[in-house]
Amino acid sequence: MSNRHLSKKFLAALGFALILGVPVITTPASAQSSPAAEPADPNLWLEDIDGPRAMEWVRRENERSLPVLENDRRYPALLQSALQVAQNRDRLPLGGIRHGYLYNFWQDEDHVRGIWRRATIASYATGNPEWQTLLDVDALATTEHANWVWEGADCDPSGARCMISLSNGGLDAATRREFDVASRSFVADGFVIPEAKSRMAWLDRDTLLVATNWGEGSLTPSGYPFIVKRWRRGTPLSSAQELVRGNQTDVATTPFTIDDTDGAHHSFVVHGVTFFENTYQVLTPSGLRELTLPRKSTIHGLYRGRLIVTLKQEWRIGGKTYQNGELIAIPLAAATSATPAIEEIFTPNARQSIEAVGITRDAVLVGGFDNVRGRLQRFALSGNRWSGTQIALPQTGVINVVSADAGDSHAFVTYEDFLTPQTLYSLDNEAAAPRSIRALTAQFNASPYVVEQFETASRDGTRVPYFVVHRRDMQLNGQNPTLLYAYGGFQLSQTPSYSGYIGRLWLDQGGVYVLANIRGGGEFGPAWHDAGLKTHRQVIYDDFYAVEQDLVNRRITSPRRLGISGRSNGGLLMGVMLNQHPEMVHAAVVGSPLIDMLRYDQLLAGASWVGEYGSPSVPAERAFLEQISPYQNLRRRDDFPLVFIYTSTKDDRVHPGHARKYAARLEELGMPFLYYENTEGGHQATANLREAGRRRALEYMYLVQRLMD
Repeated sequence: MSNRHLSKKFLAALGFALILGVPVITTPASAQSSPAAEPADPNLWLEDIDGPRAMEWVRRENERSLPVLENDRRYPALLQSALQVAQNRDRLPLGGIRHGYLYNFWQDEDHVRGIWRRATIASYATGNPEWQTLLDVDALATTEHANWVWEGADCDPSGARCMISLSNGGLDAATRREFDVASRSFVADGFVIPEAKSRMAWLDRDTLLVATNWGEGSLTPSGYPFIVKRWRRGTPLSSAQELVRGNQTDVATTPFTIDDTDGAHHSFVVHGVTFFENTYQVLTPSGLRELTLPRKSTIHGLYRGRLIVTLKQEWRIGGKTYQNGELIAIPLAAATSATPAIEEIFTPNARQSIEAVGITRDAVLVGGFDNVRGRLQRFALSGNRWSGTQIALPQTGVINVVSADAGDSHAFVTYEDFLTPQTLYSLDNEAAAPRSIRALTAQFNASPYVVEQFETASRDGTRVPYFVVHRRDMQLNGQNPTLLYAYGGFQLSQTPSYSGYIGRLWLDQGGVYVLANIRGGGEFGPAWHDAGLKTHRQVIYDDFYAVEQDLVNRRITSPRRLGISGRSNGGLLMGVMLNQHPEMVHAAVVGSPLIDMLRYDQLLAGASWVGEYGSPSVPAERAFLEQISPYQNLRRRDDFPLVFIYTSTKDDRVHPGHARKYAARLEELGMPFLYYENTEGGHQATANLREAGRRRALEYMYLVQRLMD
């Protein structure tokens, strides 16, 4: 809605996370060229996303695998529990603040596709909001005979008009249509941006800045636009005037806007030079001017004329060195000078991180971790001096800044941990005093369980923390069915969060849940992520193996009772670990995975991720990828477990060909597996709440069969 949490907005705008995506490539992937030195791949035809032969293979594998899970006598109960969690009405209606309202998108069993609605801040702060429905996506889909999935709304500076993003069946590529909030209807002859991986920002009520697919040659190798144009109301999109053109070799060029605490509306352009490196420009009356910032940095917003920025690298400027992970402020008026004035707000230590920054009219809110335990700080400016205090909230779980806006004094945050459902807090008194306004009802009985945090030494001696959720009376006999989850990439921290799925479908079935904070994530700031970049990535896998070993050494579990799970980049983690140490586990859930690391950069968004993984076209980086790529390194082994692989046909982020080819290779080697491909749902592999519940039920049914039987 507004430009709160600009770090997250930039990730979404640029696709700078593995959980994001790019436009659908209409040319079958099987027709794309391969490096000349790469051996012929007999399974290349499975990259043809909707090809008849590939889809027949998908149908056959679904029909073979699903009965194994769905015909289990325990499956109906698991499915019922999963659907109860997915469709539970007792969820916090979170959203963004804008012009005195909190906007929320809501789904339940009566609104499967969802409704977009709003409530006044005063009403929302009571914990029992009076909602005004703005758009019913279910009704719209029925009226238009379309498979619409909500993707979000971007509103003009006044909040009166919004560009609504709707995708076909969960694709990341979306159609954007102008919506009038007062009349609760789409604007006749209003702005419409056809289906694409477009990005836009409101320059003013009658002007958009648009980056989209302008035709041949207008997309980067990653599939993102690099040309931004200015589009005036009442003119065709084809007549939009070019504002700036990035380099076609970059990842993307994207417009965005920020509102300051005084209401001033500022427009910017970010050039994604690589996955983690950006340059920024601000639009001034004399044109675009480049901001003086290091390439690895993230803008969170504006506070009293100052850009609030997190550094993602050490930065030496003006004779002073600023630390990697530090939060700073730079006056916008001087931000294009060679040596702008820099104000230091907060510098985390080696075991701390900054996870989120929210800006209100009165303060800068900084959420993060101390040794992967939540912390929320409030920083304010008095004259030219920043001062900070810690807000009194629980510190054993995760604190999220969920609603904050530079135009409002109010903010809302949530707290949760593995055993405590989300609690919504209103930050009153200029966002300084927390007040609990609503706590969710527990979805499982937490009283039998406890949480412990352990550390183990990785191969290079680095201490790696992990959480274990288990029954109080757990016996250390090596026989506890244990599920180990991790991600390990893109600076995405894995947090001690509440999950009804884990509680009801795993803990209550007798399982132990483990969350590992391996390198590649952001739990200890940018350096924790940087340690596993490109050819250094083996440390991530060493960390995971160390946790597996430690669980066995502590006699919490044994290889016969240990299962692992990961999706997306975590699916790559699963593939590598199954090749390197299959003897450690008896089950593995491989979700929406990256598997063919010698072709990943040629499939959908893959080219944008070379900053994380390295490029197969760079000899040294290719040599490393050849060592770890799950597809090329898969070998028949008697100790390789039966795995469960899932993906979605409509995943236009991580190509479904990865999962398909992995399954096909297992079949060639005579190694059993289960496979499920949802034909809708996008990268999350879930198009609606019912499918979300079904996917979880299938996962946990598989885990129960493998680890508890």
